[in-house]
Amino acid sequence: MRQRLDIADVEERTKIRAKYLRALENEEFSMLPGPTFVKTFLRTYSEALGVDPHPLVEEYRARHEPGDELEHIQSLGPPTVGRERRRGRRRGGPGTLALLVAVGVVCLLVAIGLLTDSDGDGTGERAATEPTEQTAPSTETEPSRRQRPRRVVLRIAPTAPTYACLDRGPGKRVLFEGVLSEPATFRGRRLRLNLGKTDVRLRVNRRPVTVAPGPNPVGFVFTPRGRRALPLGERPCA
Repeated sequence: MRQRLDIADVEERTKIRAKYLRALENEEFSMLPGPTFVKTFLRTYSEALGVDPHPLVEEYRARHEPGDELEHIQSLGPPTVGRERRRGRRRGGPGTLALLVAVGVVCLLVAIGLLTDSDGDGTGERAATEPTEQTAPSTETEPSRRQRPRRVVLRIAPTAPTYACLDRGPGKRVLFEGVLSEPATFRGRRLRLNLGKTDVRLRVNRRPVTVAPGPNPVGFVFTPRGRRALPLGERPCA
């Protein structure tokens, strides 16, 4: 209302259908396809109006997501209980005892055979060492799974010539200022970006960043932990 915009104007800027924008404003989140779409639409709508989307997304998570997850978990409860009861009834059949006795006899015969082999040609010793060799690769891959990026690799691919200014933080040297007409890549532990318009495709550490195309200027700060919208006074070259 302060910017004198109506739903049609915002629909044109964000490419979000008007009925979803009204549902966001009225907190009728059940009308949207799902929680992921709600958070994406909240971010896009907020950025189109120059509002920090982080508090709105966090409020939605705190007020609406836990209840949805709990309801989903509870709805899965009865089938699991039913399956456990059916398994319990099957385990209690009269043929179970005979099966257990047969398995025990087979295991005893196998154990006797392994002991005999270990006394003869040493194959039992090799079999004992095999589990250690199989589990070794999993311990080597654990550090790589825990490793997180320490730097930001930002790729900007303009769909039309777009003004851009980029630095690594307040008081830092400007890395680039001008009009981008071709894709460019920038690196740093922290990157601040000021765009004249959002006719660009952004990727951070090879992952796409959702930015609704439009004519309005925007600003972001990117770190290895994520991104945050920048108000006009904190953007580089502003």
